[in-house]
Amino acid sequence: MEKLMIGAWVGAAALLVACTPEEMPQAADGRALYMEYCSVCHGETAKGDGEMARAMAKPPKDLTLIALRHGDNFPRAKVLSYIDGYARSDLDGPGMPEFGELLKGDLVPLDTGDGVMTPTPRKMVALLEYLESVQQAR
Repeated sequence: MEKLMIGAWVGAAALLVACTPEEMPQAADGRALYMEYCSVCHGETAKGDGEMARAMAKPPKDLTLIALRHGDNFPRAKVLSYIDGYARSDLDGPGMPEFGELLKGDLVPLDTGDGVMTPTPRKMVALLEYLESVQQAR
């Protein structure tokens, strides 16, 4: 009976560890964020055909073509910088909003392609994973 109780406690502990917030965000986690923040302009399928697209002077990009525009490589660091607002300037007039402040929160380690694990807000990683998952293949 004692071994059974120990086994139950070990199993419960393993289950608890598996459900901790340390899990890396997945594409499914980012889909809800995309629908909330991005789909109004970029559309539900990320093709740049959202409700606001027709009213914009510069149409939103087709986000399913990011990797194709970069030689079949999804530029993780560049995409994160663009979402955050770091890689853009408002000198050309209004454009895509900066989402860095909205997507702040707890950090997870992310390799953006340079081999260095960089602490990155969990929500931004989730959105990045979703965008990478909708890329069209050549």
